[in-house]
Amino acid sequence: EPAFRYLVENGYRTVLSDDVARLVREGRHPGPRTVMLAFDDAWASLWLVVGPLLERYNLRAVTYVIAGRVQDADGPRPTSAGGPVDAAAADRAANPFVTWPELRALSASGRVEVQSHTWSHSMIFTGSDATGVVDPDFSREPQILHPRLNSGRSLEFLSPSRLGFPMFARRSRMSDGRRFWPEPDACARVEASVRDGGGAAFFARRDWRKDLAPLLAAIPGRVETDAERENEIEQELVFARDEIEHRLGTRVRHICLPWGITGSVTRRALERVGIVTAFANRLSGRLAVAAGDEPFFLKRLDNRHIFALPGRGRRVFTTLA
Repeated sequence: EPAFRYLVENGYRTVLSDDVARLVREGRHPGPRTVMLAFDDAWASLWLVVGPLLERYNLRAVTYVIAGRVQDADGPRPTSAGGPVDAAAADRAANPFVTWPELRALSASGRVEVQSHTWSHSMIFTGSDATGVVDPDFSREPQILHPRLNSGRSLEFLSPSRLGFPMFARRSRMSDGRRFWPEPDACARVEASVRDGGGAAFFARRDWRKDLAPLLAAIPGRVETDAERENEIEQELVFARDEIEHRLGTRVRHICLPWGITGSVTRRALERVGIVTAFANRLSGRLAVAAGDEPFFLKRLDNRHIFALPGRGRRVFTTLA
């Protein structure tokens, strides 16, 4: 709310994705004191808190939805407009995202434009050497980082309950990394060893890593082909686009790539499926959007930089750390 108030009190106007596209592709600036507010993932708090605040301050925003993770519901939940809500708890729940009825209401309000954050927002295994196993500490990792174990429309992610499942180097599905598929029976043998050794208690042993080393030394598997990689990346784009358009009746032409990571395969796929702009932060260069920027490698500023915009009460940051 303080950020929204700062924008309104200093005369800023919010714009949406097509305005950004016209700026970078055609050099058509949306005008002075304009910002685009972006909310990734579409957490439950987008509906519970952000939506009512946008209405209160007469602002608009874009949310990038992980379409394959959004669930149906009988109807929208009560929001902060009707009284206190525990949005933080909702964002930590087993299903921490908005529901389709809530997304429809946000979209219909005209306050929130819904665009793509890919179908699954997945990490995948890209290394063939085991780096460890699922241990009790894995449950403390954010759910969004748990690697995906399957492909296609259905979603299966590695669960913290799978103690002993071998872990490998991970990268975003939208990177150029080629996926490693570990052999299921070999993974099951490691899980069985941990289960037979006491489950969570197994990891209290001083030498548990040494005990598992022979099983982890050579987990067989295969690396996906170039054609498989290209197909999976395109599916991430197409499944998300088609689901959002079908559910909401709106057009999806813009995307934010998970963790700001992309690659040459994704770059080609974006053009094939009709995406117009993509946010995918490169590590160097200007951290803001300007005319002439590469439309598939746009950058964004962290929300605290709202307070660095010119205006009353402006704060100046000397570091991005």
